Amino acid sequence: MATTCRGASAAAVRITWPSSESPATSCKTFGRRDFRRAPSPAAKMAMVTGMDKAMTPRHNSRLARTFPPNYKFLGKADAIPARNRMAPTRPDGKDMRRFFGTDGIRGRAGAFPLQPEALSVIGATLTSVFFLRARRAPRFVIGGDTRESSPWIAAALAQGIAQAGGTVSCAGVIPTPGVAYLTRAEGFDAGIVVSASHNPYHDNGIKFFLASGEKRDDDLETAIEVALDALPPAPPTADAPDAPPLWEDPTHALSYLEFLTQRIAADLDLSRWRLALDCANGAAAPYANIMLQALGAQTCVTGATPTGRNINDQRGTTHIRHLAEFARATDAQLGIAFDGDADRCLFVDEQGEVVDGDAILYAMALDADARSELSPRCVVTTVMSNMGLEVALRERGIELIRTPVGDRAVLAAMLERGALLGGEQSGHIIFARQSLAGDGLITALNVLRMLTERNLSLREAVRGLARFPQTLINVPVREKRPFETLPGLAATVRDVEAQLAGRGRLLLRYSGTENLARVMLEAANGIDIGALAAQVAAAIARDLGNGRP
Repeated sequence: MATTCRGASAAAVRITWPSSESPATSCKTFGRRDFRRAPSPAAKMAMVTGMDKAMTPRHNSRLARTFPPNYKFLGKADAIPARNRMAPTRPDGKDMRRFFGTDGIRGRAGAFPLQPEALSVIGATLTSVFFLRARRAPRFVIGGDTRESSPWIAAALAQGIAQAGGTVSCAGVIPTPGVAYLTRAEGFDAGIVVSASHNPYHDNGIKFFLASGEKRDDDLETAIEVALDALPPAPPTADAPDAPPLWEDPTHALSYLEFLTQRIAADLDLSRWRLALDCANGAAAPYANIMLQALGAQTCVTGATPTGRNINDQRGTTHIRHLAEFARATDAQLGIAFDGDADRCLFVDEQGEVVDGDAILYAMALDADARSELSPRCVVTTVMSNMGLEVALRERGIELIRTPVGDRAVLAAMLERGALLGGEQSGHIIFARQSLAGDGLITALNVLRMLTERNLSLREAVRGLARFPQTLINVPVREKRPFETLPGLAATVRDVEAQLAGRGRLLLRYSGTENLARVMLEAANGIDIGALAAQVAAAIARDLGNGRP
């Protein structure tokens, strides 16, 4: 049900994970157990003895159990670059990345490795890696979305961190980019996010942020892969573990809200706006409405009553048509939808049309360029973005740089080229001057600022972007074999590309977080892209599918 909040105060907010015990109870407090304790004697000894020796977890008997015998450490810590201090090896030379996808670890909560013992090992490994780098007990901040499994996953990770001599502070429910901000602003060694983004409630995941705000840390991921690979997988369980909850520090939420309202939105007056918000019953629910009302906007809200099991359920960016209907019903000038962990957002304009990440990049690039603030004159996006965006920007002298799918790839290219703006069609936008993490709340504020200062509607701001017709089909697969090894598919692809005759493009890729093959096809008007994409999807389903596409 839609609700309208009036006069909310950021100073009064208390943010907790929802209880799964009763849908009628929206939140519960964490209790009072706090894992922020002093390192154990063994960990202290490791810190001392590691100063003038090769610093390895073997100095600490509990840390040593984290790593299998074939894990090799390189030399003295002070002689090794921070990002390359350890090199795991496996005799068979197989790919180590069994657990990490394009956006951290993700899977069914209660299935390996999202089980208490494995999570504790992940926490201990994380602590070991940062202990080697910092030569002291590392400090972490942890937060997550509103899934019923998020509290016990966070508690299990924190237990492993504490046992290995690290300390952890809990932010409770907070958007993924909020953890990135806290990590950087409050001097933590790393941030930990418990979330599965836009996935259903029964899934969950873990991702890490460095103090710089970056997600990429290949050494850390490899260390965790090796540690998990040494564990025998336990059978999945549907029952939540009886883990002691973490105590949350409410100052973290307030710090993030202050950053948004006082720094990102400094001097921004939204009193002219009536907004419809869809918080996906996720991490944006305690923040978006408070933030926008504090800036003077009138808001109508849906998807802001999380129960632990309704995150992304017919709400949020994956169900954007619901927001279009809601915005019309509430007579809103603009609709804003977030995904489960609020690192992306999509918009609905005043006529109920969806405005995706491509259109946001187009409008924000033109605005920055007009203010001489797009230097270098380029935008970074992925291979999934529409060819129309590339053509529209090229006509205005702005280069479009394409990367593989994933915000990590986008950020890597942005840092390499010095680009200030990048993102994905899904609504994950990075404004490098403000944050290296895509942030749906920052995106909403920046778009609203641009529209307010230029006195435009969103429809007017994106005018000039002529899209190529595009279609995307997701095909469930039982395994992810290289597409080029499938003879039937190869023949179909050759036939489709011959019909496109250079007037469009076909892109095949596997999802990094789900057992899906994605078929994307776009072409100039006059080509039946739906029929062509269906041919390719059917070929994949014949070879790999576990059902009809």
